[in-house]
Amino acid sequence: MTDQQAVEIDSISDQPLGRTQQLLQVLAMLDLFQAEGARILHLHCADIAAMGNARARLQPHTEGWRRAADLIALYQSLYRHLHGDGVQMRHWLRRQHPKFAQTPHLMLIDEDRLPELLAYLRTTDDLYS
Repeated sequence: MTDQQAVEIDSISDQPLGRTQQLLQVLAMLDLFQAEGARILHLHCADIAAMGNARARLQPHTEGWRRAADLIALYQSLYRHLHGDGVQMRHWLRRQHPKFAQTPHLMLIDEDRLPELLAYLRTTDDLYS
């Protein structure tokens, strides 16, 4: 995505179509590949591809449903902290973070630490310390 301004997501949808669309928006706005989204949600790449092609939706009461809500919430927190600056949001994910001694992106994708990152974003006033 080349726009500097990201799209605000006011509330997390409790409907399958709405949450699926929000998830796909978040993946696109954070420049996450389908395979990365699948790893974050504990799904298969084909599941994310099917959602992108409108052949599937997130299903309530599943792990993917709950993790999608957490990823959308992470996006919402980043959006608020960085005032909707999409470039800065993507940069924050990919730069070395002093608190974690690595990038939040790798924490999400390789270490399955979405809950930890979400808790951090919800409680910090300074994203860079």
